[in-house]
Amino acid sequence: MRWVSLILVALILLLQYPLWLGKGGWLKVWDINQQVEAQKQTNLKAKTRNAVLDAEVRDLKQGTDAIEERARSELGMVRQDEAFFQVVDDNAALSPASAVAPADMAGKRLNQTPSSSTSKTNVASGGITPPAPRRP
Repeated sequence: MRWVSLILVALILLLQYPLWLGKGGWLKVWDINQQVEAQKQTNLKAKTRNAVLDAEVRDLKQGTDAIEERARSELGMVRQDEAFFQVVDDNAALSPASAVAPADMAGKRLNQTPSSSTSKTNVASGGITPPAPRRP
């Protein structure tokens, strides 16, 4: 009777092994479910980002407000009937990092020389100077 009990226990253990540790077992299923949840989170973030980019593309195609906003912020452009004044703090004029105005740096590398169409600020004296008029 003892041998029969040991054989049945061994048989049960052999049958349980594939359920827990084998290919397609509970541990593999649990691990794959964790990977699926992580991928769903990644997909949700990508969908949100894509929706924002899609809205921006539609706005750029249909309206001129977004184009004007980008031209002002990234390129430092102004309208013909506007005057641009940049106020420079006296303390900021002393640091070498502020020697180049942020509007001059937008979209340009540091080693490039500013073109004649970019605005320049009198940083050394800490004063305010308007940019040169731009031609279309």
